[in-house]
Amino acid sequence: MTYIKKYKLLVTSAILFISTSFVLPTTHAATPLQISTSTILSDAKNLRPEVLALALKAYNNAIQNGVGVNNPLLTVIDYSRHSDEKRLWVIDLRSSHVIMNLLVAHGKNSGRMDAKHFSNSPQSRETSLGLFVTEGTYMGHNGLSLRLKGLDKGFNNNAESRAIVVHGAPYVSDAFAKQYGRVGNSWGCPAVDRQYAPKLINTIKGGSLIFSYYPDANLLLHSQYLQA
Repeated sequence: MTYIKKYKLLVTSAILFISTSFVLPTTHAATPLQISTSTILSDAKNLRPEVLALALKAYNNAIQNGVGVNNPLLTVIDYSRHSDEKRLWVIDLRSSHVIMNLLVAHGKNSGRMDAKHFSNSPQSRETSLGLFVTEGTYMGHNGLSLRLKGLDKGFNNNAESRAIVVHGAPYVSDAFAKQYGRVGNSWGCPAVDRQYAPKLINTIKGGSLIFSYYPDANLLLHSQYLQA
């Protein structure tokens, strides 16, 4: 079976999985989350249904595999979109509403304007794809920063040793994007506008999931969190 056929089957199964509304399990004995995908998509400007479907499938599989999720938020980053677009969405799964939509940088070696290359390798200065869980915060040279743990072996599990974190950056802003037609590049971190970084970090810290997406054949066919 060709990659295209496999990809179409994967996306179709993910979309069928979420339908228009469905129930997501939770880590603890709390009431399962009733998700309305139509509400999310009406809130999430430019978020493709197939990307949301894959993100929610990854979230569900993470819970089923025992990943500790303490914060019922899902952050989706679609690196197939241009960097001057707001391609990061934070979804509150309790209400099915998007609570933040931001610009986000990709790694300098992933591509200057558009991200096309991705890596899990140290010193690559490329963005990593797959599912991450947020950890604690610290004050670094970029100000308040958020540590990430990569959950996808072979795709992002070197995130901690690479110091891949969420942080603010002066090269990510509406003004920068308007002037240059893109945002600047990080060394692989999902850097955001300094104006919004503290709010984003304090919102998603402490055990929420981030799904970093690109239609990469290897990720889509081999990530443990995207399989049936």
